[in-house]
Amino acid sequence: MSDQTPQVSNDKENVHVVGTQLQSNGYHDSPPPCNSEKMIQEFLQLPSSKAVDDHLVEFSEAMRTVAKALRRVSEGKASAQAEAAEWKRLYELEREWNLQQKKKGELTEHIKHYSDLGNTTIKQTDRCCGKHGICSHEVLQDDTMVSKSKFLQDLATRKAPFKLLWGCNGGKNGQHKHDIVSFEKGNITTAARSSKQISLKWESHPQTVLILTKPNSTPVHILCAEMVRWLRDVKKLDVIVEPRVKAELLAENSYFSFVTTWEDDEEILLLHTKVDLIITLGGDGTVLWAASMFKGPVPPVVPFSLGSLGFMTPFQSEHYRDSLDTILRGPISITLRHRLQCYVIRESAKDELDTEEPILVLNEVTIDRGMSSFLTYLECYCDNTFVTSVQGDGLILSTTSGSTAYSLAAGGSMVHPQVPGILFTPICPHSLSFRPLILPEYVTLRVQVPFNSRGHVWASFDGKDRKQLSAGDALICSMAHWPVPTACLVDSTNDFLRSIHEGLHWNLRKSQSLDGLR
Repeated sequence: MSDQTPQVSNDKENVHVVGTQLQSNGYHDSPPPCNSEKMIQEFLQLPSSKAVDDHLVEFSEAMRTVAKALRRVSEGKASAQAEAAEWKRLYELEREWNLQQKKKGELTEHIKHYSDLGNTTIKQTDRCCGKHGICSHEVLQDDTMVSKSKFLQDLATRKAPFKLLWGCNGGKNGQHKHDIVSFEKGNITTAARSSKQISLKWESHPQTVLILTKPNSTPVHILCAEMVRWLRDVKKLDVIVEPRVKAELLAENSYFSFVTTWEDDEEILLLHTKVDLIITLGGDGTVLWAASMFKGPVPPVVPFSLGSLGFMTPFQSEHYRDSLDTILRGPISITLRHRLQCYVIRESAKDELDTEEPILVLNEVTIDRGMSSFLTYLECYCDNTFVTSVQGDGLILSTTSGSTAYSLAAGGSMVHPQVPGILFTPICPHSLSFRPLILPEYVTLRVQVPFNSRGHVWASFDGKDRKQLSAGDALICSMAHWPVPTACLVDSTNDFLRSIHEGLHWNLRKSQSLDGLR
């Protein structure tokens, strides 16, 4: 008995030491001494994978916390930009009000000057348009106000004058138009600015014609050969064709050796300096191809319908001689079709000027999710003002000429092609309240792929030249300086309405029967 007692005492001391170590390692609720040895054995028999799983859970929670923090930072950035834009707007309003207050002090001197002159004629000055500009002034006043200077001064206390300027293109060129609004009525007229139709009159007879054709089409090839003969033999015009078309014509007959073409891209950039008129043989796709060839000014385009779509091709190929006779003689009605200038800024760019080569589109630029199974997530800005976030299949930025194309299929409105504007149309948005917009032509749109986007997106320009946009990349769109003038069969409005009636069967339904008394 005496030999076993020290051994029992040592065992208890060892158990006590182990319990003390467990308590110091964070296990504060230690079991009673009688069960300590049993608990230690169970603890030693626990599988090591449980500790690994605990670490994975903690790491997952930490990653969720980081994701939430990044999301809050992104939302805070958008909110800060919106707040900064609001402060800028308020500052501009206050600045404009101060300028108006300053001009009020000069009002009396202007009215006294008009009274001394005794008429409503305003002389042209270099300050208005410069030496090379054309300036026209009109005073919209009643005849009784011309000779009554005292009456003018009385009205000046009730109505402040203002001017409307347009058509000056930044004050560098073009024609200025100033209207001084009637003090009595405050009428604003736009008769001089808006014209019902735009016409083109030749100052000299056209000499060179460029013919662009739809490829791999036998009827188009036959018509092209016949038209080239007629333009050369009857109209005595120089004809330029694509290299592919020249090879096809020479393979058919050596008579076509007079046609010319270009050899490299540098000559394409100079085509607008040689070509007086462009003739397209095909559908709307041929018109898009013709527009994409010209990065600057575009000669007038005469589109003949030989394709499946005819929203921009009002001329029929069967009557090409009569149509070209009228166009070459002039004047003709034209439609100025605006284009969008788009360029991509990569996330690795040093600044806003470090961009890729700009791309001009006549119909639309489409941003979609491509083959990805995730919804697109885009942040949209208008002149540095946050507009909205797009979550859906994508976004369409369209011209008014492209309003009857992809934008219409996505729920956008049909717009007359000469209305200057940019269509903002979402593709299958995951929101019932996301409706399309039409923005003015002077804004600049920025579509950003945020860093927390789940996948890549793709941008296509008039259905081609697809570019991948990754997180941090941005697409910038604005109205291009050079529109595409297309000849009209009748006029711009008539051709537009005819195209939607014939091409889309717009509002076509069976007539209601007449019942009851007549």
